[in-house]
Amino acid sequence: MKKLISTLLISSTLTCLAADPATILEEMSLTEKIGQMLLVGFRGQSVSSRHEIVRDIQKYKIGSVILFEYDALKKTRARNIGSPSQLRKLTADLQAYAQIPLFISIDEEGGLVSRLKSRYGFKTFPSQAKVASKGDLSYTYDNALGLSSQLSEHGVNMNFAPVVDVNVNPKNPIIGKLGRSFSQDAERVTDHAREVIHAHRDNQVATALKHFPGHGSSTKDSHLSLVDVTKTWSQKELIPFTTLSREDNVDMIMTAHVFNRRLDRQYPATLSSKIIGSLLREKIGFNGVVISDDMNMKAIANHYSLDTAVELAIKAGVDILLFGNNIDYDKNIAKKVHKIVKGLIRQGKLSEERLDQSVMRILKLKEKRSLL
Repeated sequence: MKKLISTLLISSTLTCLAADPATILEEMSLTEKIGQMLLVGFRGQSVSSRHEIVRDIQKYKIGSVILFEYDALKKTRARNIGSPSQLRKLTADLQAYAQIPLFISIDEEGGLVSRLKSRYGFKTFPSQAKVASKGDLSYTYDNALGLSSQLSEHGVNMNFAPVVDVNVNPKNPIIGKLGRSFSQDAERVTDHAREVIHAHRDNQVATALKHFPGHGSSTKDSHLSLVDVTKTWSQKELIPFTTLSREDNVDMIMTAHVFNRRLDRQYPATLSSKIIGSLLREKIGFNGVVISDDMNMKAIANHYSLDTAVELAIKAGVDILLFGNNIDYDKNIAKKVHKIVKGLIRQGKLSEERLDQSVMRILKLKEKRSLL
């Protein structure tokens, strides 16, 4: 970035940028724009100037990171989270290396999908299914307020929750069986999700509805393979996304790596301009941030090259590409994606104006959540 950002001071306590998103965007280099569109996972419970994620923040200008407590490849719990004091220091140190404040994200739904576990000294919270079973929206709000307060206190400002997948198939191995859905009733899902969103906003933690256009009817896990929901998906699975979007209650929407021939006969949702562009952007009217589910998941990685997946996702309308680096690990993923995107622009397959659209959405969301 040019002189503007170089003069803006970001402290570990997130001192606000003295500029609005449009001004910041105008001064950004291509490298910085691409970086804002990347979310990367990393190993380590502490960072220094020589750490690879710090290199990614400073050289490749990545705009977001994700934290895990378990390293799936090494099969060890020594990933990013060890204790409350360690986590506070880690998040503060990460922010201190960034010129534009980072989204520091986590999957903290409650129940089985929780990174802040009691063994590390954190308070744990029930699953979405258990929360909804109380039948009390005020309880849902209070529970989410406690959960998001814990995130905020430890420097985490983005939660990949709530899950708004409708529990169409209770035997679904990745949604229903894990208690991740509020209900089989789409309206009930919507009502509980709204409370979760409001509670997070009260703690200045951004949220992401997942998984668009609906993963609740699947019979397989998209972490492991491409999932086809053509025969099981129904229109009611769009209701939470549609209602909450039109209420202006959505910060971010995460796509599903599901194939739905009724919506796109060629591509899974993450790579589909018909699903993201035509359905989500145009028909539903959502103009916030769209983030991919993990691009390392086998539903994408086993069927598309990195070059192809990046190109299709950005063209489809994805604003942030998520590389969790926990299913596979590539310490150079930010460098590789930068090279791919710059090549696409150089070849005329992608325009810098298209990147500007995504970066503006990202910066506006960071401003809303008091990061700028």
